[in-house]
Amino acid sequence: MTAHDLRSQLASLTTEAFRPELADIDRLPTLDIARLMNAEDAGVPAAVAGQLPRISAAIDAVAARMTRGGRLIYAGAGTAGRLGVLDASECPPTFNTDPAQVVGLIAGGPEAMVSSVEGAEDSGELARADLDALKLTAEDSVVGISASGRTPYAVGAVEHARAQGALTIGLACNEHSALAAAAEHGIEIVVGPELITGSTRLKAGTAQKLVLNMLSTITMIRLGKTYGNLMVDVRASNAKLRARSRRIVALATGAGDPEIERALTESGGEVKTAILVLLADVDGPAAARLLEDSGGHLRAALARASG
Repeated sequence: MTAHDLRSQLASLTTEAFRPELADIDRLPTLDIARLMNAEDAGVPAAVAGQLPRISAAIDAVAARMTRGGRLIYAGAGTAGRLGVLDASECPPTFNTDPAQVVGLIAGGPEAMVSSVEGAEDSGELARADLDALKLTAEDSVVGISASGRTPYAVGAVEHARAQGALTIGLACNEHSALAAAAEHGIEIVVGPELITGSTRLKAGTAQKLVLNMLSTITMIRLGKTYGNLMVDVRASNAKLRARSRRIVALATGAGDPEIERALTESGGEVKTAILVLLADVDGPAAARLLEDSGGHLRAALARASG
């Protein structure tokens, strides 16, 4: 593609559109600019709401594959890639997932998280190589993320994953995008032109963050990683999380501190197992077996124990 062709393509994208009414924004008082920006951001959730049926269908498909041992893999460049890496990196401490279970790929590799890697986003071949390095299987789910919906790295990742039989999701912020068309599940969150022309780290980035939050969080709910709205698979890896673990057990069971400490000790610090110890009145090993037999779903384990 020539520079002229690329310029013409970008000019046709909603996310790249110029807004003449904001041409003097740099002359406004800071508070006025902040009000403008806040008003712009307020429309993002409504744009996401319009795509909820598509988002929900994608989540159910991802959860079904992850139940069978598949992985959730994000692939994107620049801001989109960073958001994918961020969401993936937050799953282990929040849901006690294996670090290999939810993976974020960014064009250019880890270096691109903090600095631009020139040309990386323009390579579909690089995306294919990154996925091949993960030994992609048909049980995996690959989410291509790109505000424009045309980024070769994201489109290449989805095309390659689909050819391998993996589930594919294309998350873009323009209608009729190549990325959504390439994926089995296309999700297009159209938030309109940015406050700063073409700066898709703004509304488009916010929209992508909201959708990725949904993809990972609701998938984990479906996988039994929560009990109600409690993070019962939280990994107590620091003082704050250890305190949170005790609070979660207390909220789930109503037990006092001595009982909670006993249950956590019996359970090797596993919150979900400790809750089952207290609610089902079983010892730690029995609770662990009940959970294993129930696929890690606490409600199902409680039903077995009472049953």
